[in-house]
Amino acid sequence: MCGRFNLIDSPEIQWLCQTLGISLFAHHQNTDIAPGAQIAMVHNVAGQRTVSDATWWLFLDTETLKPNYKYASFNSRSDKLNVKTSLAYKPFRQSRCLIPASAFVEGLGDKKTYHKIALENSAITFGGIFKQYFNKDTGELAYGVSIITLPPLSPQWDEIHPKSMPLIIDFENETLVDQWLDPDNHEVGMFDNLLQPRVQKPMVVTKIDKPSKWNPIADSFLIVA
Repeated sequence: MCGRFNLIDSPEIQWLCQTLGISLFAHHQNTDIAPGAQIAMVHNVAGQRTVSDATWWLFLDTETLKPNYKYASFNSRSDKLNVKTSLAYKPFRQSRCLIPASAFVEGLGDKKTYHKIALENSAITFGGIFKQYFNKDTGELAYGVSIITLPPLSPQWDEIHPKSMPLIIDFENETLVDQWLDPDNHEVGMFDNLLQPRVQKPMVVTKIDKPSKWNPIADSFLIVA
């Protein structure tokens, strides 16, 4: 994943909130979200779906509660989720979350070719993992979150981002959402299918000029299953 997404108030986002039974607030809206920024995270607290502010960076400095830039942990590769020594191993089993978004940006890797990807007539919920941090001196609580990335969808993804694509979870699948957000559900084998790249809903792909500007420079096209 290139490392940018946005969250814009829209009928699609309103439907996401209604479906999940959550509320997003004005400060969650952002037309350009980069790693290290504050984002909205949906997780389960005492059996209730809750929206918390989180830093889009899994590994935070335990004293400052700011991103520890020594480790690029804004994304977590799916092939590392079951490696016991990886940073993502424990969170994948105990603290999974959803990250709402309107669209995201992928880069080809040549530093000049970028695309905006949205779902046709739908908002996006990325599948993520998080860690909770607590500063014992100040009493401050913080969350660090990471988006799970999958192998690329080939051949549809070859000219968009040939290294990976983000995990997108269907927020309209209530059973799946409940299983994903349940912190007591450690049977992660049930998610093996999710970790295979596929198109769940048609993707609207638009070539843009720069990842921070989001300006379209060509007509959109669809990627379908």
